[in-house]
Amino acid sequence: MSQESRELALNEFNGDDNMLAVEESDDGKSAADLAAVYDVPVQIQAILGKTQMDVAALLKLGRGSVIELDRKVGEAIDIFVNNRLVARGEVVVVDDRLGVTMTEIIKDSDAA
Repeated sequence: MSQESRELALNEFNGDDNMLAVEESDDGKSAADLAAVYDVPVQIQAILGKTQMDVAALLKLGRGSVIELDRKVGEAIDIFVNNRLVARGEVVVVDDRLGVTMTEIIKDSDAA
């Protein structure tokens, strides 16, 4: 599957409530039928990168130590919802905090 077919345009998001538009399914259920799930909390993680080190190297770390990650500067980071990869994005600054701009939505078949 090509990179283009995996990406959804950000304008496909519903601007009013930042949720993807949900079409009515074959069995007649619509987004209104799912209203009860909208308040269920989910855990969202934006992973900057990963690395591995042995315990000896870990114990040598101290204030000012730099841990090198597996990502390059400007490379998209992974966004997980409940430990499932759902998107990729870019790190941004929002006021005095970090944020993530979603640049790619990962479909189920692409997450593997």
